[in-house]
Amino acid sequence: MTQAITQTSIENNIITLRGQRVMMDDDLAKLYGVPTKRLNEQVKRNLSRFPDDFMFTLTDAEVTAMRSQNATASRRNVRHVPHAFTEQGVAMLASVLNSPRAVAVNIEIVRVFVRLRHAVLISTEMARRLAEVEKAMGQQQGLNAQNEKQFRMVFEALRQLMTEPEPPKPARIGFKTT
Repeated sequence: MTQAITQTSIENNIITLRGQRVMMDDDLAKLYGVPTKRLNEQVKRNLSRFPDDFMFTLTDAEVTAMRSQNATASRRNVRHVPHAFTEQGVAMLASVLNSPRAVAVNIEIVRVFVRLRHAVLISTEMARRLAEVEKAMGQQQGLNAQNEKQFRMVFEALRQLMTEPEPPKPARIGFKTT
């Protein structure tokens, strides 16, 4: 497994849930090369290592929302309630899944989380600097209306690029009877 493939597959499996970046137990199990049941068994045996800020269980509403967004299996095919692991929870998994593959995958996952956190910090700093430049431009004398309009368009485009897109709303499939 090359680093690029690992990082891409990791990034594709990090979602935002309850305002936190998390990875789901089934996605982690695939990356670690173990059955989801085995991963959850190890977590259950070491539950004291996974406080609420490391791992949480999804509510029925969250499971339903994820299922409708991802078009996954119906509820009757689900044999367990999914768990979401925060960055700290993923790091803790390395201590309960003690295999060379688990350690290697964990290192890559932590690197991706750190890179994402760094990207957020850079975005925040860029937003601050953009506001400063925009303020300075507003105080500039001698700009004609056309130039000012162009600058405003550039500032707006930059702001849109810096904001994280909202997750898509679940689509309704089928029809509704009244």
